[in-house]
Amino acid sequence: MINLDIKPLSVNRAWRGRRFKTSEYKAYEKQMLLILPKNLDIPSGNLDVSIKFGFSNAGSDIDNPLKMLVDILQKKYGFNDNKIYKMNLEKIKTKKGCEFIEFDIRGVE
Repeated sequence: MINLDIKPLSVNRAWRGRRFKTSEYKAYEKQMLLILPKNLDIPSGNLDVSIKFGFSNAGSDIDNPLKMLVDILQKKYGFNDNKIYKMNLEKIKTKKGCEFIEFDIRGVE
């Protein structure tokens, strides 16, 4: 798994209306694109994605930051998210200031 020490961005903070990214999402996307590993081998074909979100708020919805993360990953690594056929999500409670995202992308077996 790849571990990113960044708090997952909520979908509620990502969109202004239906079409425009908020300035907070733009900053988040920029930071994510900088901290993601440069070279990650994404298999061709169908994908199996595993994601762990570390939230300090136990009330956070597990799927809330999912869309932004997947969109940023496909932008960084040049794959189409319609190739994701399997996904495993996990929510982990962590201390405030210790939020994180871990992910792994593999070919579907």
